[in-house]
Amino acid sequence: MESRKVQTVGNGTYTVSLPKEWAESQGVASGDTVTLHDHIDGVLTVQTGDETDEEPPVARIESADPDVIRRALRAAYAAGAREVTVDPGEPLTPEQRRVVERTARERIGMSVAAESETATTVQIMLDSGEVSVSQSLRQLAFTVRSIHGDAVEALATAPDASPIGSRDGQVDRLAAMIDRSVSRGMADLREVDALGTTRPALFESWTAMRELCRFREAAADIGCAAASLDGPPAESRLETCRGVGRTVRELVADGVSVALGDADADVARAALDDLRRVRDELDAFDRRLDRAGADAAELRRVSRALRRTADRGGDVTEVGLRRAVRRREPIRDREPGQANR
Repeated sequence: MESRKVQTVGNGTYTVSLPKEWAESQGVASGDTVTLHDHIDGVLTVQTGDETDEEPPVARIESADPDVIRRALRAAYAAGAREVTVDPGEPLTPEQRRVVERTARERIGMSVAAESETATTVQIMLDSGEVSVSQSLRQLAFTVRSIHGDAVEALATAPDASPIGSRDGQVDRLAAMIDRSVSRGMADLREVDALGTTRPALFESWTAMRELCRFREAAADIGCAAASLDGPPAESRLETCRGVGRTVRELVADGVSVALGDADADVARAALDDLRRVRDELDAFDRRLDRAGADAAELRRVSRALRRTADRGGDVTEVGLRRAVRRREPIRDREPGQANR
């Protein structure tokens, strides 16, 4: 990196000279025309040659292994490919076709576009201008909080089926779309502009998405522990779990709000105080379990899972603090006598 002084010419236009080494490496000479792109990030890029639309990236999968096909399709989606052809060089088996169709259903905007005896092609029709990463993150947070709430309620009456159900697939689809948007934005500033955001905000959304997926996994453990109980816990213990669960879900909601810029650093700071209180409540809950009956082991499993979801909620809040720091907001303690949210 080097610094260059901004100068003016006779008509008041600002000019900056191009580095000679860069110009020569790009074949730029005096009198040539370059194109300037002003990005939302505040970055000004220089494009040499004629401005042309790039062909959308395409991918080919020539493996016959169904697991390789599935993983390669998912990787192509995340990498931002617009079209993927599966061509193992021999007639596709029913299992291979099922893998392609199932993977396409698991990704937003992906569908089978053409099929032949030996190959099948999927297309990913996602217009970055119509994708909202922030709205997708809000929807993801709502979904995992809903899963968590049902998992905690399963302690009272364990359901016949998993409390997660089809929402687990919705979490994966939303997370994959955020992953794809961030990947494309990191590779091409025009994608950042189309998404209407900045690269730091994109990365923070991606980090929050990863923590929300971990939150989902810990919530699933609560549901599994509930299913293993012989019966509902005592009312006082159940109410403790419910109270902790409500606070944990508020932690997640507040952390995402701060990460998206919908709330300020004071909300994140208050959420961290709530996280400390939740940990203290779970410590006391664990001590009371020392005098519990036969279901003490399973209730400790519930407690550990609740603690993991609380920690993941704290991690989401920490992502929000990153955004607050970038906005130069002070991170402060509550004023004396300030009430809880």
